[in-house]
Amino acid sequence: MKAEVLLTRSYRDRLLADEYRPTYHFAIPDDLGIPGDSNGAFFADGVYHLMYLYKNCETEAFHWGHLSSIDLLHWRNHPDALTQNEGDRGCFSGGGFVDDDGTAYISFWKFGAVDKNKDNGGIAIAYSKPPYDVWERMEKIAIESTPDMWGVTKVEVNGESVYVGSADPSNIWKANGKYYVQAGNGCVLGCFGRKPDSLPKYKGDYTDLFRSDDLKKWEYVGRFYENNRKGVEDWPDETEDDMCPSFLPLYDAEENGAFTGKYLQIFISHNKGCQYYIGGMDGEKFIPEQHGRMSWKDSAYFAPEALVDGKNRQIVWTWLRDNLPNDFNRFGWSGVFGIPRNVWYEDGELKQAPVSEIDHLQYGHIAYTSADGDTVKVGDGTACRIKGKWSGNKKAGVTVRISPDGKEYTEIYYSPEEKKLVMDTTHSGKEGWRVREEAPFELRAGEKLSLDILIDKSVIEVYANKRQAICRRVYPTDPKNSTGVKLIGNTPEMLDTYKMFPSNPY
Repeated sequence: MKAEVLLTRSYRDRLLADEYRPTYHFAIPDDLGIPGDSNGAFFADGVYHLMYLYKNCETEAFHWGHLSSIDLLHWRNHPDALTQNEGDRGCFSGGGFVDDDGTAYISFWKFGAVDKNKDNGGIAIAYSKPPYDVWERMEKIAIESTPDMWGVTKVEVNGESVYVGSADPSNIWKANGKYYVQAGNGCVLGCFGRKPDSLPKYKGDYTDLFRSDDLKKWEYVGRFYENNRKGVEDWPDETEDDMCPSFLPLYDAEENGAFTGKYLQIFISHNKGCQYYIGGMDGEKFIPEQHGRMSWKDSAYFAPEALVDGKNRQIVWTWLRDNLPNDFNRFGWSGVFGIPRNVWYEDGELKQAPVSEIDHLQYGHIAYTSADGDTVKVGDGTACRIKGKWSGNKKAGVTVRISPDGKEYTEIYYSPEEKKLVMDTTHSGKEGWRVREEAPFELRAGEKLSLDILIDKSVIEVYANKRQAICRRVYPTDPKNSTGVKLIGNTPEMLDTYKMFPSNPY
């Protein structure tokens, strides 16, 4: 026992001393968080439940860790919800759902067993009752993959054999007494849609919809939505898939809003990261009306998972994929999520903001004054929050994580000429995905620029006017001392900085 205590303390102390490990963005507590998808989120009896995908060091299989919280800040670990099963390689992503009787269900992509006579893998379901510590798998797999075709199943539609997805399921939802789940199409696209002579029906993003009366026997319904790319700028192209989908209703206010009649389909394409559709339902078919992205330069903002809570808030987590190579062996940990992001539909667009609960972590307030010139005083430049407001439609923002010699830094600003919100990490350090990410954003007539910037060791997240956001990871060469902050462009009419108290235990 003494050896276990000493080993635990040594590991904890190592992580506490790591200058790249975030303090209030959720970081996977142990093992290899690659892939580190957020999964299986649900809200029940005032408690938030969140799962995370990781590779278990002992079994070398992919497990789902399980956490719960009442404040979205401090998380309690539960036993793993999903582990290696009957000699398989574990599982990949999926979603969460709570039925009317309080039973929680998680849908997930199960890998095939070594003995394929038992199953070929596919979409499986597990369930649990409060306090949701023990999860049991449904005896029969819900949607079985076709032998030797990873994440693909063959169905008959009007006498024709059609290949459909059996991977990365969405959350389950219920409508008119029926249960529904989507299957991602990435594996189908890989098998049948990436060659020049591939059939058009297999190209690009879509999902496949399945229906059940009892959560045990599932039937194929058809395509859940179609992407009509003709004449629509920046909608997903033929190379993009739809995986890790989440489908939930949108409300019309940041808290306690009313249902808008619109739904959010948030998902990833593996080559271009997190994005979404907003639209309505026509019977059992989703009709996309608007499209937007949450990652523009690469796929750094990745693998979304969402839930709706008791305040009618749709809350989204994502895996921040731009981690360093071999980081688990180098640092002893891997895997970070973006801050819980509240999304709602107002004034014809998707609004986005950090959940209000993170205000409780703020302390050590410093107000900017004109006497400070272009220097912004912060209590801790490695873990802080910067909130500013600027008048006039001019270039404005801040440079953060400035190194002592001024050669390394990250720029965050609004460019009215480009009509972009910009986070430039090309000078952020010698490692990492150093890019200039640009998100479309334009101030309206008379509108002031409002920036909310969250800095947390190797994570930087910025929100503009609750209408646009960028989140990336950065790796200063001298992380402990790269704490400087300076203004860019227009002088703010108000700018406040706060230290942020850690919410991760280590």
